[in-house]
Amino acid sequence: MAIEIERKFLVEDSSWREQVQRSCHLRQAYLAGSTTCSVRVRIAGERAWLGLKGRVRGASRLEFEYAVPLPDAGVMFESLCDGGRIETLRHIVPWKGHQWEVDEFLGENSGLVLAELELEREEEVFARPPWLGAEVTLDERYFNSHLARHPWTGWGTGSRQEHRP
Repeated sequence: MAIEIERKFLVEDSSWREQVQRSCHLRQAYLAGSTTCSVRVRIAGERAWLGLKGRVRGASRLEFEYAVPLPDAGVMFESLCDGGRIETLRHIVPWKGHQWEVDEFLGENSGLVLAELELEREEEVFARPPWLGAEVTLDERYFNSHLARHPWTGWGTGSRQEHRP
């Protein structure tokens, strides 16, 4: 069984940019979603895959990913997705033994920058980079599936923290 243990944080400033190891452009769209799982297609350069994510329990959730041919993913993306779309520039930023994924959101979520860290176990200790802000792991508004349907730019300043690194 595939279990993802992930912590998610707002990003305070742009000092992380100095440590970027590599970057890629991601597009993802949702094929289906329910209270128990979401199904998405994700395209990154010449690679594409389907992802199924289960409901969150703490920082853990079931996650399954399956490679699909790029042309098929393109058709799914354009024809089958009605659950919203998101686009990011994903940057890999190493910090004290861990690989952080810093997502710069584009389009309707432009201005939002989140950092994610996948862990081996929920109680795993990790060093917090100085550019890391408030933890939003359990805040469903910051789930990609939510951001696809309810973009960050539409939240209004009263319901989101302003941060534009």
